[in-house]
Amino acid sequence: MKAKFITLFLSLFLIPLVIFSQSDNWSPQNFSERQSDRNRMVEDQLIPREINDQQVLDAMRETPRHLLVPEGNRSRAYIDSPLPIGHGQTISQPYIVAFMTQILDLDQGDKVLEIGTGSGYQAAVLSHITPNVYSIEIIEALGSRAEQDLREMGYTNVSVKIDDGYYGWEEHAPFDAIIVTAAAGHIPSPLVQQLKPGGTIVIPIGGPYQTQTLMKVTKSESGQIQTESLMAVRFVPMTGEAQN
Repeated sequence: MKAKFITLFLSLFLIPLVIFSQSDNWSPQNFSERQSDRNRMVEDQLIPREINDQQVLDAMRETPRHLLVPEGNRSRAYIDSPLPIGHGQTISQPYIVAFMTQILDLDQGDKVLEIGTGSGYQAAVLSHITPNVYSIEIIEALGSRAEQDLREMGYTNVSVKIDDGYYGWEEHAPFDAIIVTAAAGHIPSPLVQQLKPGGTIVIPIGGPYQTQTLMKVTKSESGQIQTESLMAVRFVPMTGEAQN
């Protein structure tokens, strides 16, 4: 009886250790399907346009974009174009996903917040670089589907929340980097507050359904904010509080 009690006691403490170890050494599932399409996408669309961060190139090669778009568009998943994903939303073209990811200049282990989960593709790309990805989607149907798809594909290190991304995710702040995949009229102050000193936000700024400016926002170690205009872009508008 005593031996059984000791065995049970040890097992209760060993199980959490095993789970922690698995999480700490997480790695995405390897998808070989349509690998040649991803390689061609990287060689033809990304490298010639100065996407040169090897982590980003590897993540773009490894992430199965075709599994994170509606079935009717899977044949077009790797073309140099955004694609509709339902509910008036789109998945950005591969180059924009890669460019915004490269601007974040992530180190392995950084904590990243994404505003606008969409289909889950950007979050999946990020998760090949860091195991700490948090993503917020305001449209429940999209967020729930993305969360389910990511889990089924093995992306267990992406946490998805259905909420208004304007307010960020204070529970998990501060973040080393924040990426916003919808256009806002201004930089949401809660996101700036939840950014670590030394961190970066990349966000499109401008009115809905028109050309906007992709901005890089950095916070110095002393808390000073600097902004830099990167390029003209066109994103769907950020909804919720950002519209007020």
